[in-house]
Amino acid sequence: MSVLTDIFTWWNGSTIGTRVALRGGEFVGEDEVGNRYYRLKNDPTKNAAFGTERRWVVYAGYADASAIPTGWHGWMHHTVDTPPTAETYAAKEWQKPHRSNKTGSVEAYRPKGSTLSADRRRPAATGDYDAWSPGA
Repeated sequence: MSVLTDIFTWWNGSTIGTRVALRGGEFVGEDEVGNRYYRLKNDPTKNAAFGTERRWVVYAGYADASAIPTGWHGWMHHTVDTPPTAETYAAKEWQKPHRSNKTGSVEAYRPKGSTLSADRRRPAATGDYDAWSPGA
């Protein structure tokens, strides 16, 4: 069952293609939610225009790009060359911890009056609106 799950559920963990690539990959680090980051050094097929190495992430659970914290996001997109595990960065006291995007999930923000919110009551109509009709 696990082999079939790996083949047909690319959004849940690593795929078979990723597992094959892991053989030549170098483990770089892991973030606080369990995502694991890799790179392929001395890659002969690397981008000739930019000369960048291949980098990838194996998500801990559901594959969601918004689950990558800020420091790792910069490393994954070649904004910085040093991975967060090689730095001694400490978050400032005013910085909030990273949260993934909850849109489309049960934890999504639903404002008051939304048809999807727990409190579906909308404000009562006040009668101060006149509908437009063509030719009027």
